Amino acid sequence: QVQLVESGGGLVQAGESLRLTCTASGFQFSASTMDWHRQAPGKGRELVATITPSGANVVYVDQVEGRFIISRDNAKNTVYLEIKKLKPTDTGMYYCKTPLQGGIWGQGTQVTVSS
Repeated sequence: QVQLVESGGGLVQAGESLRLTCTASGFQFSASTMDWHRQAPGKGRELVATITPSGANVVYVDQVEGRFIISRDNAKNTVYLEIKKLKPTDTGMYYCKTPLQGGIWGQGTQVTVSS
């Protein structure tokens, strides 16, 4: 059974940093591109970062470039999203996703940034 479990969210103040973690099981993690998405309150889910299976290539959406860092540890079946200099507009649920099997999502982890 494919499973993705996110953790690391919380309530933080603007300017602080967080590292989100997504631990995978049930599939060949090292062969999968992995994405992080976020969903702000009242908005749709948006892709924020992607990392290739080896970790050699990463892509960010423009609005997070320079503050978000996606990385992975294939030995631990884990993908990370470090968020620096958090802003209130970063508030939302953060999800990891594998495109395998038509796309599998985790349950998400909540990030709330206070000003």
